[in-house]
Amino acid sequence: MKKIKILQVNKLYYPDIGGIERTVQHIAESLKEKTEMSILVCQPKGIGKKEIVNGIPVHRCGSFGILFSLPISFSFLWELRKEARGKDILQFHAPFPLGDLAFLLSSYKGKVVLYWHSDVVKQKKLMILYRPIMKLFLKRVDAIIVGADGVIKGSSYLKPYQSKCITIPFAVNDEIEKKGKQYLKDAAPNLTKYCRFLFVGRLVYYKGIDILLQAFAAVKDAELTVIGSGNLEDKLKCYVDEHGMSDRIHFLGRVEEKQLYHAFSSCDVFVLPSIEKSEAFGLVQLEAMAYGKPVINTNLPSGVPEVSIHGITGLTVEPGNVQDLRNAMQWIINHPEERCIMGKEARKRLESCYTINVMSDKILKLYEELLKA
Repeated sequence: MKKIKILQVNKLYYPDIGGIERTVQHIAESLKEKTEMSILVCQPKGIGKKEIVNGIPVHRCGSFGILFSLPISFSFLWELRKEARGKDILQFHAPFPLGDLAFLLSSYKGKVVLYWHSDVVKQKKLMILYRPIMKLFLKRVDAIIVGADGVIKGSSYLKPYQSKCITIPFAVNDEIEKKGKQYLKDAAPNLTKYCRFLFVGRLVYYKGIDILLQAFAAVKDAELTVIGSGNLEDKLKCYVDEHGMSDRIHFLGRVEEKQLYHAFSSCDVFVLPSIEKSEAFGLVQLEAMAYGKPVINTNLPSGVPEVSIHGITGLTVEPGNVQDLRNAMQWIINHPEERCIMGKEARKRLESCYTINVMSDKILKLYEELLKA
């Protein structure tokens, strides 16, 4: 049987790490035996290159750097046109305004799938220029994948295109799922009233890391590890120093996968304090749940509260509410038995809803249905 030729299009690709980049990688690597999969992205900065990454052909277009979260790459406009030739399906990942524009200039006639990760929230002035392009692109695409029903409900742009939308939950990669399973076989539960919290993500405004630090300042019997980097890093470290929390809060910066897995196994609770619907799902929640860790997340108008369920696999608080987050953290410290039960339920939820096999089977089925149509 002839394999479907797929070109995935995104801003960046592994080893650049983010929720979207991980999803692109998961799709590519889980379907590389069943399809002819290739990737077109940009460099964060520098000249373009072609390479093979874990068996996947990856074309990285040169760029002058990233401005307003968007690579500045003129070569991307014509490289998409060339790479699209002969492909059965193009799959884009949004938000990526340059990708929308390049497609509209490409004259491509085949099937188009869009994976909608989140709305553009912060760059409201730029939306005046981008919105007409985005609307043309949304009219053209054949199917729109979202990671959770809440993404559609919370979006400012998707409602006119609901008939094209299909919910396919994100997934953790097989390695994390297996490492988490092995960890849980050997791990002894922490039943003491002391808690090790973990945050993993970019240190940028919508992640709510500043809210987390303010809440943590009044929390007793706990420590916090922060993994990630971003434009708020220096400001956050100053806040920690000024409030005498350097002995309880540990900034590790960007880490290798081995250190990341160790951090998940070493923590007791994962915290996702995001404050804007730019956080459409929070893939990192799944990585923590793979290790049987309960999650404190926020009640955003997105897919975030659908992943870890309040009172079952963790706690959900109102976004941006310091007192609410502080109370949740202190409650979970003071209730170690309930904390462990939530962790077990988190792992069960992961296994039933958020594995690579579940996600890749649904995406492949969508590809096949589009081509039949």
